[in-house]
Amino acid sequence: MAKKKIRTWSEAELIDTFALTKTKFDSPLLKEWLETTTTLDEFENKVFSNILAEVRVNIEAWNEEDLKMNFIAFVISLANLKTTDRVRTYYEKTIEAEVSGYYLKIKCDFMVAKGILDMVKVPYFHFQEYKRDKDPYGDPMAQLIEAFLIAWERNKNGKPLYGCYVVGRFWYFVTFEDKKYCASQAFDSTDKKDLLQIIAILRKFKEILETRLLD
Repeated sequence: MAKKKIRTWSEAELIDTFALTKTKFDSPLLKEWLETTTTLDEFENKVFSNILAEVRVNIEAWNEEDLKMNFIAFVISLANLKTTDRVRTYYEKTIEAEVSGYYLKIKCDFMVAKGILDMVKVPYFHFQEYKRDKDPYGDPMAQLIEAFLIAWERNKNGKPLYGCYVVGRFWYFVTFEDKKYCASQAFDSTDKKDLLQIIAILRKFKEILETRLLD
């Protein structure tokens, strides 16, 4: 039984301790997820134009909470990631598990999971957000991997996990399966084409969730 001692992990430490493999960003699982398109209706286009203008003007000034409330929340809404009768969305939710003799515990900024009220049962998607590339309080990639390890241990279904981390204007999408993970190149949310692609990728996850991940 692992002692419940919480530590801060780096990406390299997680790779070394849990025998993980980081693959190139052209892995089939990630490639399939990223190669998608979407369109917006009239109302969605208005929201899209507004948040694009906001992020272009304010990205350098916003703190982490500003970024979440003024931008990320609207992106998630445009992607239609919301609570349904089959899954729930969670914000600032802590998950934990013993993995290979180590106690892991992490707070996810946003998560899509099967659950009952505030109890997470089967996590499918994890999201971590930081304002700056070099943050003194943590590494968003390492925290995302830690969340994947916890979910993989808890789910025990062999199905891949999906996630995203945001550093300022840049969004990175990550897949995890059988101790292998792969991260995309950066998508610049202040670029109109990239922002539409971010929404398309998140919508594609919803399709993957409904057709492949849910039992």
